[in-house]
Amino acid sequence: MDLILVILAFALMAAGIIGTVIPMLPGPPLSYAGILVLHFSGFGSFSMGFLGLWAGICIVITLLDYVLPSILTKTFGGSRYATVGSFLGLLAGIFIFPPWGLLLGPFLGAWVGELIHNRADGAGAFKVALGAFLAFLLGSGAKLIVCSMLLFFGVRALF
Repeated sequence: MDLILVILAFALMAAGIIGTVIPMLPGPPLSYAGILVLHFSGFGSFSMGFLGLWAGICIVITLLDYVLPSILTKTFGGSRYATVGSFLGLLAGIFIFPPWGLLLGPFLGAWVGELIHNRADGAGAFKVALGAFLAFLLGSGAKLIVCSMLLFFGVRALF
């Protein structure tokens, strides 16, 4: 039974890493769930302080990933259209032009969204698109770091 739990734990952690770029998968919570499953198996033992700290980190990073695009898009002068366009561009990019669509989709979506909102200002739309792209990179990078660290601790607990 413990072996099945270890396999499940690492499947969750792998799904967490995939979830750093796929918007429908909550990366850090999945990786954290993997750590919890590993903790309750016979192979991994983590302190309550460790589990509490990483639970807090996962919550903060997940919330930040939802808030950061809106904050940076508005900081760069964008509208709600740019935020929605960035998200739709990410979804389209995943399916139309993988893996480059993950990088280009949010940028192009925010650019088109801002052009729809403010038709006369192409340079402003480009600036807003850069903000949305930066938000995607920062959010995905932070999630990737957290999920990778949890995977590291999971592997280390086995040995």
